[in-house]
Amino acid sequence: MKNPSLQKKLDRLLAGGRPRVLDLFAGCGGISLGFEAAGFEIHGAVEFDPDAARSHGLNFHGNDPAHCSAIDITQTSPAALCARLGLGRVEDAFDVVVGGPPCQAFARVGRSKLREIEEHPEAFIHDPRAQLYKKYLEYVDAFQPLAVMMENVPDILNHGGQNIAEETCEVLAAKGYVCGYTLLNAAFYGVPQMRERMFLLAYRREITDHVTFPDPTHWLVLPPGYEGSRAVALKTLNNLFGEAHCYIEPPPASRDLPPAVTAEDALGDLAPIYARDLLARGELKKGARRFDTPVKYSRKKPSVFATQMRTWPGHEAPGDGVRDHVIRYLPRDYELFSRLNAGDQYPQAYAHAVAMFQERLKAERTQGNKISEGSVRYKALWDSIVPPYDATKFPNKWRKMWRDQPARTLMAHLGKDGYSHIHYDSQQARTISVREAARLQSFPDGFQFSGTMNPAFKQIGNAVPPLLARALGNAMLATLRSGIAASKAKQKEAKPRLAAAV
Repeated sequence: MKNPSLQKKLDRLLAGGRPRVLDLFAGCGGISLGFEAAGFEIHGAVEFDPDAARSHGLNFHGNDPAHCSAIDITQTSPAALCARLGLGRVEDAFDVVVGGPPCQAFARVGRSKLREIEEHPEAFIHDPRAQLYKKYLEYVDAFQPLAVMMENVPDILNHGGQNIAEETCEVLAAKGYVCGYTLLNAAFYGVPQMRERMFLLAYRREITDHVTFPDPTHWLVLPPGYEGSRAVALKTLNNLFGEAHCYIEPPPASRDLPPAVTAEDALGDLAPIYARDLLARGELKKGARRFDTPVKYSRKKPSVFATQMRTWPGHEAPGDGVRDHVIRYLPRDYELFSRLNAGDQYPQAYAHAVAMFQERLKAERTQGNKISEGSVRYKALWDSIVPPYDATKFPNKWRKMWRDQPARTLMAHLGKDGYSHIHYDSQQARTISVREAARLQSFPDGFQFSGTMNPAFKQIGNAVPPLLARALGNAMLATLRSGIAASKAKQKEAKPRLAAAV
């Protein structure tokens, strides 16, 4: 092997060392948690959001201040990062780089522009949209990892009229990597959530000559919206860009596999929160909520998934109960939530609300209260019951979960309202708690989130589900070990030939 840095890393792994990971755009650590569980060492991370950075440092580095501070990748060189974290020589610091630049960085940056960024380090000054991508490549260049994993939304296959995943593979191939990308849905990997994302894997050619993705562990029939989105993405892939050389079909799921983990499997053992009762007793109030109050589990027997979340090695649930099982203050809507049927979205919610208003208006008039249409009292009553959004413009703003299906995709928008995930239990009549959102993403109960409720929801919605990350980590570790074994065999073969030559 001509590259001494790569050989040094291979030798370290041959000696039994764990692959050391750098997590870029790490968030609170969904990828890190999965890779840690797969057998990797989380050696460092770069995250710009202060709350997410504190969460990452808290969970993976014992609250070490050096690892808990926000880092701006556009202002921090690889050398500065190594100095800050005390990691020594840049080229020796990491074996694997994971993460993915935010998709905005790729907007309308064409194939020629990507190459320009590579060849001219200052080119990004003329196109700020490319800055994060340029920094990602700069880190890969500097750290010379044995493997790379990138994640992004499916639209990256047609972002601004380009297949960014294919273009990224071209750039990495020029650096000496074998690359492949695909679309994976988290529900096929034991996550109680139907979340579709693009994943790109790359390995040094010294390690392997092909890329494989993990086989599914669970089975379900995806709703039309998910299959339709995937079909559109792949049709675009073929029609708009011609042959996608690095695209790999997702491994198929078999009907013989266990059924997908449902929302009830994920949440059923957590203590119920009856929002209307809390509101009536004055125990639910407006304002920021923190997570230091332990809440004991319900007496319901935990599912296999729930047991996994309680007992995740290194992130086990506290003995006195879970933290952050707190909900939003939404007094206008609790009664409305109780009336929704599973799967109802905003148009159905609006219709229920109008019916509730008519009931209340009739009751008021029956009691002798004269409330004329268009009056101040009429409007006040309407506003106290009916949400203000146009039912024809916000069809997906609300959704009540099905108890017997995985949840729909959690988004960072959870940090603003949470109406996209209304609890399936009509008696509880509320949106999901922070801990329930974490469960739906497959974060274990011992994982801690920094900040108050809104930042925690945002961190969870932005994360890669740890169980899916673990599946990818397992696949990557198997490939690395196979490459290491092949390297070891070649070394053994070389010794007799060398001795014979002497």
